[in-house]
Amino acid sequence: MEFNSHVLSVRDLRKVYGPTVAVDGISFDVGRNEIVGLLGPNGAGKTTTISMVLGILQPNSGSIHINGIDLAKNRTEAVGRTNFAAVYTPLPGNLTVVQNLRIFGLLYHVKNLDEHIEKMLEQFDLQKFRNTKTGVLSSGEQTRVSLAKAMINSPSLLLLDEPTASLDPSVAREIRGDIRKFAKHGDGGVLWTSHNMYEVEEVCDRVFFLSHGRILVEGNPKTLPGEHGKRTLEELFITVAREPLTLEEG
Repeated sequence: MEFNSHVLSVRDLRKVYGPTVAVDGISFDVGRNEIVGLLGPNGAGKTTTISMVLGILQPNSGSIHINGIDLAKNRTEAVGRTNFAAVYTPLPGNLTVVQNLRIFGLLYHVKNLDEHIEKMLEQFDLQKFRNTKTGVLSSGEQTRVSLAKAMINSPSLLLLDEPTASLDPSVAREIRGDIRKFAKHGDGGVLWTSHNMYEVEEVCDRVFFLSHGRILVEGNPKTLPGEHGKRTLEELFITVAREPLTLEEG
C-alpha cells in the first residue's frame, strides 16, 4: 500500500438524526506524528464524529479514510488500524490487567502478543498490577491500563475522548507525556477531545472547534485565540459555546 501522510482523512462528513443535524459536512485530517484536538461544547458533534471514525455509526454522507483505507469499503482493515480510550468506557473490572491486554490483543490479532503485553506493562508502569483485577485499581491506574490497551496494536490512529478527566494533575501530566511519546516516536497520529484548554494548548499541534456540527475555527492552539481577538484558548472555547455567530461573522 502506498504510504499516506495522513493517518486520518475526513471529507464532507454528515450525520443526521431525523430533523437534527449532528455533524454537518465537516472535513479535516490528522497527520503522522500529530496530535489534533477536536474541541467544542457538549452537543457540538464530537462524540458522533469519533463514533463514525471508529465505524460504530454510519454517516449519511461523506468519507473517512484511515491510513488511506476507505472505512466504508474496508471496515475491518481500517478499524484494525485504530484504537480508542475514554473514561466512560472502562475495561472489564473482573479481569486482571494482563487478561484485559491479552483479550484485546487477540481481538486485534496482535503478533508476538506476549512481547507486546510486557512492553505495555513496562511503558505504563503496570508490572506490579499485572495480576490485579482492573476494577480495584485507582482511577489513574485504570487510565494507564486503558491506554496500554489502546496502544496494544500499535495503532495508526489513536482516538482519545477526555483521556485525563478526573485524574489528579501529576498523573494527568504523566499520561500526557505517554501520549506525546506515542505520537512523536512512531508513525501514528492522535485525535484528542478535551474540555481542559490548558491541556489542549500543551499537547495539541492543531485544534478545531465544532459548533452545531460544523467546524467554526481551526489552527495552532497557541496562536488561534489571538487571531480571533481572545486572550486565551478558554475564552475562545466559551465564545464558541455561547456566541458562535460572532466568530462566523468575524
